[in-house]
Amino acid sequence: MAAQRVSNERKKELRQLDPLQRNILKALDFASYYKKQLLYIAGAVVVVAIVFAGVLTSFKRSENSASDRVARAMTVYRNLAEDPDAAYQAVKDDFQTVLTDYGNTDAGRMALVRFARICMEAGQYDEAEKWFEKAYDVYGGQAGIGNFLLSSLGHVQLAKNNPDAAVPYFMQIETGESDLLKDEARFILAKIYEARQEDSNSRKMYDLIAREHENSIYADLAQSMTETVTVQ
Repeated sequence: MAAQRVSNERKKELRQLDPLQRNILKALDFASYYKKQLLYIAGAVVVVAIVFAGVLTSFKRSENSASDRVARAMTVYRNLAEDPDAAYQAVKDDFQTVLTDYGNTDAGRMALVRFARICMEAGQYDEAEKWFEKAYDVYGGQAGIGNFLLSSLGHVQLAKNNPDAAVPYFMQIETGESDLLKDEARFILAKIYEARQEDSNSRKMYDLIAREHENSIYADLAQSMTETVTVQ
């Protein structure tokens, strides 16, 4: 059987590339044309990866150093805890170093709270207030620890014999969503209002404790105070 002749149109069609082949050739042309740029990009990615790995390693090293320093300082503090002033003097430089050099680590941030308490127990109320405030800037958005720090700031003001300055801290707890330390805050507010002879505000706080904090250590006393006011 004689071979069939192939038309010129068919030959032209066969010589044309299919879409997949054309895309592959375009990609190869692109890679060839931009070879230098692509190599630069690949190199930059590698550099970024190396830098990022270095940052993580450095941060981990800083975290470990901060944790070790704080642990050593707390050991010293516990050994001298019976003399709060001596304990404060023994560890203050270590904590200052941690807070200055490692403040961006988790251990450094927690050191704010620990050192503030040490200052408070040693009667260093201005220092305690400063570090509790810095700790609140870090942790204030967390309801539980936020209330603890607000309470601590309130107690600093009470220790400084400044109850009026303590009220805003305890009021933030009293009106906040978290119930942590709310019974204590209400009891302290009741006592402050009582000292101011603001009987209605004091009674309100006692009523709230009696109704909403039945298991509180302040519940019985609050109940007795509301009953006393009622009898009067």
